[in-house]
Amino acid sequence: MAKASAHSRSGVSRAFYIGRFQPFHLGHLKVISQIAEDVDELVIGIGSAQLSHTPENPFTAGERIMMISRSLEDLDLYYYVIPINDIYRNAIWVSHVESMTPPFSQVYSNNPLVSRLFSEAGYELKHSPMYNRVAYSGTEIRRRMLSGEDWQQLVPQAVVRVVEEVGGIERLKQVSMKGDIES
Repeated sequence: MAKASAHSRSGVSRAFYIGRFQPFHLGHLKVISQIAEDVDELVIGIGSAQLSHTPENPFTAGERIMMISRSLEDLDLYYYVIPINDIYRNAIWVSHVESMTPPFSQVYSNNPLVSRLFSEAGYELKHSPMYNRVAYSGTEIRRRMLSGEDWQQLVPQAVVRVVEEVGGIERLKQVSMKGDIES
């Protein structure tokens, strides 16, 4: 059964794009800029929104909303940024996303599981372009933050300001420490 098009109901084409955005980087910005050429509105899902203060997920959902919203201020696109917690049940995950977001008809993803789940639910799937995945990856950016290397060139300036505002580097270094805990 195919999903009713968000375009046919409202005259607006609306798509969905999800990521953890730990942190939001220039690769994400380029993907969203490209999607903006194809749709009127974009629902940006912040995946694993409940996770923060870990080496893999140092930033809170609220901080990621700030990073994304401030980075997209100059983009000619109407968008929604919505935190989506993990539910650990793939069979109902699409329904969970639908319950948290405005309706959409297209999904942009390169993640095989996300693509499969939305495809099974009848959504039109589009693959998002990949830009310099070696450098534009949250893992690489967090590695550079920890090692004191230049990471700022890989993210929008708005993200640099948010990371500084929330003490992101210090937090990442602290939560990444391996130490003995005395009992």
